[in-house]
Amino acid sequence: MKNETSSSSDALPTIYVHSERHTVSNEVNSSLSVLTADEILAEAPKHPNEIFDRVPGAWISAGSGQEHLTAIRSPVLTGAGACGAFMVMEDNVPTRPSGFCNVNQLFEVNIAQAGSIEVLRGPATVTYGSNAMHGAVGVFTPGPAPEIFSELSLEAGTDDYYRGSFAASGAHNAVQASFTDAGSFRDDEGYRHGLFNWQVNHSNERYMGRTAFAYAYLDQDTAGYIPGKNAYKSGALRTKNFNPEAFRKAWAGRLSSRWNGLTDRGNDLELIPFARSSRMDFLQHFLPGKPLENNGQESAGLLFTWSDAESWSAGIDFEWANGFLTQYQEDPLESGSGFLNETRPQGFHYDYDVKALTLAAWSKWQREFRPGLELTAGLRAETLKYDYRNRMLDGNTRDDGTPCGFGGCLYSRPADRSDRFSNFSPELGLAYDLNQAQVLYLRAARGYRAPQATELYRLQSGQTVADLDSEQLDSLEIGLRGFTDQLDYELSVYVMRKDNFIFRDANGFNISDGKTRHLGMEALLYWQVSDALSFSANLSWARHEYDFNRDLGRGEVILKGNEVDTAPPWLGAVRIKWQDTANRAVEAEWVYQGGYFLDAANAHSYPGHSLLNVRAWTALAEGRHALSLRLSNLLDVRYAERADYAFGNYRYFPGAGRRLSLEWRYRYF
Repeated sequence: MKNETSSSSDALPTIYVHSERHTVSNEVNSSLSVLTADEILAEAPKHPNEIFDRVPGAWISAGSGQEHLTAIRSPVLTGAGACGAFMVMEDNVPTRPSGFCNVNQLFEVNIAQAGSIEVLRGPATVTYGSNAMHGAVGVFTPGPAPEIFSELSLEAGTDDYYRGSFAASGAHNAVQASFTDAGSFRDDEGYRHGLFNWQVNHSNERYMGRTAFAYAYLDQDTAGYIPGKNAYKSGALRTKNFNPEAFRKAWAGRLSSRWNGLTDRGNDLELIPFARSSRMDFLQHFLPGKPLENNGQESAGLLFTWSDAESWSAGIDFEWANGFLTQYQEDPLESGSGFLNETRPQGFHYDYDVKALTLAAWSKWQREFRPGLELTAGLRAETLKYDYRNRMLDGNTRDDGTPCGFGGCLYSRPADRSDRFSNFSPELGLAYDLNQAQVLYLRAARGYRAPQATELYRLQSGQTVADLDSEQLDSLEIGLRGFTDQLDYELSVYVMRKDNFIFRDANGFNISDGKTRHLGMEALLYWQVSDALSFSANLSWARHEYDFNRDLGRGEVILKGNEVDTAPPWLGAVRIKWQDTANRAVEAEWVYQGGYFLDAANAHSYPGHSLLNVRAWTALAEGRHALSLRLSNLLDVRYAERADYAFGNYRYFPGAGRRLSLEWRYRYF
C-alpha cells in the first residue's frame, strides 16, 4: 500500500479535492492507511471486506449480501448502537447524522469506483465529532479530471454475479454509476445494488469549490446464520438458507457543496453545507415473531473551518436531524414457548421519531519548534440534544393497550422526553524527523460517541428510562514511519481504555457501565523489489479484553480479563505483484484471520482461516480496452465469514468457495 496514487495508464485518472478538516492524510501524528485508485481498480471489490483487508487492524466482517459489521482497532462491535463507534464519510461529509448510525452503512458509499479511501485507525482528531471513536473511513470520489473521457465496464462471475459500471469526466463535471445483480451459493440469497455519484467543480478568482451528489439503493434477499458446530464445513448445510423470507430494502441520498477561499489577510475559509436522507425496511428474521422494521432520517448541516497560514485552525459544526423508527409484527408468534408467544405480541411494538441538534466547536494548533520537531494540540467541545416523541402508548403493553402476560410485553416504549450529551475531546501529538526518511510520532487522544437513538428509546423488559452516558475511549500510541525509493513501512503500538461501554444486562436493560482495555501492534510494508515486481504486507496483533465483571443472563458471563468475543488477535495479508510496462499484471494475495472466541466466557471459539486470491489484468489497444480475471479463494477453503455462539448453539455466516469473475473495460478518450 502506497500513500500516493500511482499513475498507470489503465487506471482512472484521479484529481482529489480534499477538505482540510476531514482528510486524514494530513495527520502526521496518526495511524492512517490510504487505499489508492489503482488498488481499488485492481481489486474491484464486490464487498467492502475485500478491500479493507489491506488495512492493518481492520476487519469488515461480511454477513449476507452487502451486510457487514466493522472492526477497526476493536472487536466486531454488535448491538443497536455499536455502529456509532466508527465515522464513515464521503467527499468530506459524514454519511450519517450523529445518533442515527447504520451497522451496514458502507453499502451507502461507492467504494468500487472511489478515487481513494482513507482509514484513520484509533480515535480521530478533534476535527471529527461523535462516532469517530475507534476509527474513521473517508471515501473520496474521483471528481473531474484534466482529460475528457468516458468508461464502461461489464463483469460476470460465479453464482450469477453481474455488474455494470460507467464513469465519465469533463473539464468541470464527473459522474460514476454502477449496478450489480448478484446471486449466491446459498439458497434464495442475492441482491440488487445501485450506486450513483456526480461532482461538479466551480471556481473564480476568490474561491474554488465542489458540489457532490450521491445516491445508493439496495434490494436484498437475505440469508441468516447456519446453526451447528462446524456447520460452515458441511457441503449440505453451508448452502442452506433457513430464513428465505428475510429481506432488506434501503436507499440513501446525499448532497453537499464545499467552498474554499482566502480572506484579504491570507487566512483560509471553508464552508460545507450538506443535506441527507435515507430509508430502510428489513425483516428482523433473527427475532422470534420476525417483526418488520422501517426507519429513516432527514438531516442537514453546516461545517465551517478557519485556518491561518501558519499554525492555527478552528471550526464550528452544526447538524439538524429528524429520524423515525417503527417495528411491526404481522402475525401472532406460535412457538413452543408460551412465554415468547405472550410477550412478543402481534401488532406495533415501536413507533417514534427523534429530532436531534448537534453543535460543536474545535481548535487545533500545530507548531514546528525546531527543524524536524512538530507539536500538535487540539480540543473539541460538542453537545447533542435529542427530542424524542413516542407515537404509541407509553409502557410495555400491546398496541391496543391490553397487557401481556408474564409481567408485560418485551418491548417497552418510554414517554416523550429530551436528552442532552456533552463531550470534550482533547488530543496531543508529537512528530520527530529522525532523518529525511524516518518519522517517529507519539499521540494521545480521546474519542467518544453519544448514545444512539435506538439505545435510548428502543427499550425492553419494562425499562422506562435508559440512563446512559457517552462512551469514551482514551488512547496512547507510538509509531515509526519510514520511506526510501524502494521501501515504505510503518510500525505502531497502542494502548486504549474504554469507559461507559453500552450493553444490555441480565434484566434486558440498556446500561453504560462497561469497561474494556485494548492493546495492539500494527505493521505495514511496501517493497518495490524491481521495476516489475513488488511486495506488500500488513499485519496486526491485538488483545481486546473486558475490564469488569457482569452476569448477562442466559448463561453469558463477562469476566474481567477475558477476551472480548469476535476479536481475532491476528489479522494479516501478503501480496506479490508483477507488472510490466505494457500494463499486464498479476497479483497473488494471501489473507489470514486468526482464531477468536465466540462468547464472553471464552468457552467457544472459531479456529480462523487463510485464503489465497489471484488477480490478473491486461490493457489492450493503447489502453482503450482492459481485461481482468479474478480468482477468489483459489484453494476452495471451507471457512466462516463470521462465527458466533448464542442461545446454546454455534452459528455461522459461511464463506463462499472458489469464485471466478471476468471483467471487460472500455475507455473512450
